[in-house]
Amino acid sequence: MRIVVVGASLAGVRTVEALRRRGSDADVVLVGAEPGSPDGVAADRPPLSKGFLADPAVEARPLTDRQRLGALGVELVCGRAVDLDRDRRQVALHGGESVAYDRLVVATGSTPRTVPGLEPRAGVWTLRTAADAAAIRAAATEGARVVVVGGGFIGAEVAWTLHGHGRTVALVEPLPALLVRGLGPELGAALTRRHAAAGIDLHTGAGVAALEGRDRVTGVRLTDGTLMPADLVVLGLGTVPETGWLAGAGLDLRDGVVCDERLAAVGAEDVWAVGDVARWRHPRVGEDVRVEHWTNAVETAGVVAANLTGTPTAHDAVPYVWSDQLGARLQVFGRVRPGDELRVVVGDLDGSFVAITGSEGRLRAAVGFGALKALLPFRKLLVAGAGWDEALAAA
Repeated sequence: MRIVVVGASLAGVRTVEALRRRGSDADVVLVGAEPGSPDGVAADRPPLSKGFLADPAVEARPLTDRQRLGALGVELVCGRAVDLDRDRRQVALHGGESVAYDRLVVATGSTPRTVPGLEPRAGVWTLRTAADAAAIRAAATEGARVVVVGGGFIGAEVAWTLHGHGRTVALVEPLPALLVRGLGPELGAALTRRHAAAGIDLHTGAGVAALEGRDRVTGVRLTDGTLMPADLVVLGLGTVPETGWLAGAGLDLRDGVVCDERLAAVGAEDVWAVGDVARWRHPRVGEDVRVEHWTNAVETAGVVAANLTGTPTAHDAVPYVWSDQLGARLQVFGRVRPGDELRVVVGDLDGSFVAITGSEGRLRAAVGFGALKALLPFRKLLVAGAGWDEALAAA
């Protein structure tokens, strides 16, 4: 048995480690193409939008290296996948080489979303790799005017981190508040007020019409006519799954590799997917999801490794995401859905708090800000599939 894992970011690395931890004696190959990495292996991404981004003393930490993989009996191949031939069971790499497999794990993750007219140019960056973060850190010199476009988790973290290190930061979000997609309008509005009170120059409810400057960015023009001077622009517009190399393989690629609950690609029992690139119907959420967070990458790796080593396993873990901003940790268990009822059950939205959301008689999510101990009982209720009334009674 030869198992090939394409993608050497968190999900891919954890997959090969989990295979060995579960006693697999298969030949295992890890294919990596991380930009800026000599071995193609990614760094741990969460610190890149936090401490690493502003502090030169903080180093990027590779997830693994050739020596550690060798000790596990894992072959590391540095190369970018460009095509998949399912009939011949071969992955073609950009240099002309090919890698044969018996089982394939797609772990190519996601890539920053681009918008026509907002493509990176001199002074304009997206944040995905350690090389990206190092370039932003080098450009965000004292006195530099920074504009962050996109008020999701990454955009808010980048703005907060650079602001906390004395940089002048403006944050642009076309929706009425930050973090709306992850937290809903009420919680998003509460954290938006706190970012503004902390001194970040917020522009919500207006999109970007254009980037000014021909060869190098000089400003950002908003759809409401506002012109913001900028020496550095960071685009945080979300991500799209990295599936271009699979386009001719006959897989279902609707916003990711569509999988069953075991994370086997639909219609292809020898192909699996993990991490950001996997899309599956989540039994707890009741809808198809693609989850772009650290914990999901680790969990999906464990699920696929279990299935490949003979233990049928479905991926039904409660979704979890965290974000460090405003001097505290924001944590979300479950998924906040549009129209869900919201109750603040611990504290208040101006301080540390726990809020829960629910619909159709079910507890759907629990959100905590600076309140881990108070949040954990609601995580247990989510795991148990608790009803809304039960959650309210536990408050």
